[in-house]
Amino acid sequence: MSAEKKKKGDRPRWMLHIQAQFWRVLMGIGMVLHRLARPLPPAPSFHKYIDATVSPIKGKFRLQFYVPKDYHRRKKLKGKRYPCIVNFHGGGFVLGTAHDDARWAGVVVEQVGAVVVSVDYRLAPEFPFPTAVEDGADAVLYLAKHADELYLDTERFAVSGFSSGGNMTFTVPLCLQGELLERTASGKPIPNSHEGHLSRFNSHEANDNNTLRPPTANGTANVTPNGSRINLSRQVSKLDRIAMLRQTGASSLSLVSSRKEGSAVSVFNQGTEVKIRGIVSFYPPTDYTQTREQRRQTCSRTDHQLPAVFTELFDDSYLQPPSLDLAHPWLSPGVAPDHMLTALPDDIVMLCCEWDMLLAEGERFRDRLVTNFKKRVHYHCVPGVPHGWDKAPNPLRESPGARDQYIVACKELRRIFEIEEDLEEVSTREEEDSPV
Repeated sequence: MSAEKKKKGDRPRWMLHIQAQFWRVLMGIGMVLHRLARPLPPAPSFHKYIDATVSPIKGKFRLQFYVPKDYHRRKKLKGKRYPCIVNFHGGGFVLGTAHDDARWAGVVVEQVGAVVVSVDYRLAPEFPFPTAVEDGADAVLYLAKHADELYLDTERFAVSGFSSGGNMTFTVPLCLQGELLERTASGKPIPNSHEGHLSRFNSHEANDNNTLRPPTANGTANVTPNGSRINLSRQVSKLDRIAMLRQTGASSLSLVSSRKEGSAVSVFNQGTEVKIRGIVSFYPPTDYTQTREQRRQTCSRTDHQLPAVFTELFDDSYLQPPSLDLAHPWLSPGVAPDHMLTALPDDIVMLCCEWDMLLAEGERFRDRLVTNFKKRVHYHCVPGVPHGWDKAPNPLRESPGARDQYIVACKELRRIFEIEEDLEEVSTREEEDSPV
């Protein structure tokens, strides 16, 4: 068995890239079929490419905007501003695109009257941890900075996401706290903490030298037993380059701060402020300190588990370098320090799946949020469904029950945003008032 694991984990980096591209094509076909089912989901209204500034690994990524029907008319008339939901797609940080959650975006636009911005964050293995989280933080900061031209209400932001994107609904707000820039795990200030930020946290050490080191040439750096994740051959130079950029590259996160204000979290960045009022998380992984085998043992239906071909690809691609601390708050929010979780928004919606290997850790995280921090967690376990049930590639009909669960989450968003008017009545009144 150990020889088999070694063989799987010994894949060269280029092989991970080929496998990722192969599965991206197949998943893309599946999502096309998913979007063919009636009623058809909306297409994005427009998109924008933005620069990565939080990550020391520079580049661009895309934001896709789904807007209410009256958005462009009201924008011309300089009318009301819209609540904004920043959404993160799933796919194990390796697969998926911002198109994947079009059905969710359509329901939110229809039920909440909000603008949904779906983030095409950069994927592993090309961009391993924590690039996805940094891009998510960049998206929030960009939307806050450009809220006037986009007619977004900076007092009413929320984040949503599915699977790995559900993980990001917690880790992006944690990233925006800037805590890892400022202090070690022991709480002591970090000298020159703004010169790169990933390497400053280690949950297992409480000293002033919490530096995450890249793997050595002989592959002996703190290997962890998660999935098949062991040192990958021929990857050292690539990961060394990434580690060097993280140690020396500039990050705009050094200019960001946040604080809890009532039930919301206010994020400040160079004169702009945005309030994140809520989190909507669908079947998120929350604790990577649990091995894949430990997770599988908690699943009530072994025939509905995530296939190992995917989980091994996800872990080998994203959880790099092998010295990575799997308890890092930007990876495992379920075991993040108390002072960081306290500063999350108070209103949280969590939907998990009964036949999911991630259910147990999701429920543990829910219990911790409610018991230790008195968060208002609207939790629901969807019975009789596996992980990602709402993304079934069936062109003949929508995934059963998916829209109902989306509407439940939207009701919570309306409560969080304090939206009292019925959107159908508003739409009818606007049609009556509009010139013929």
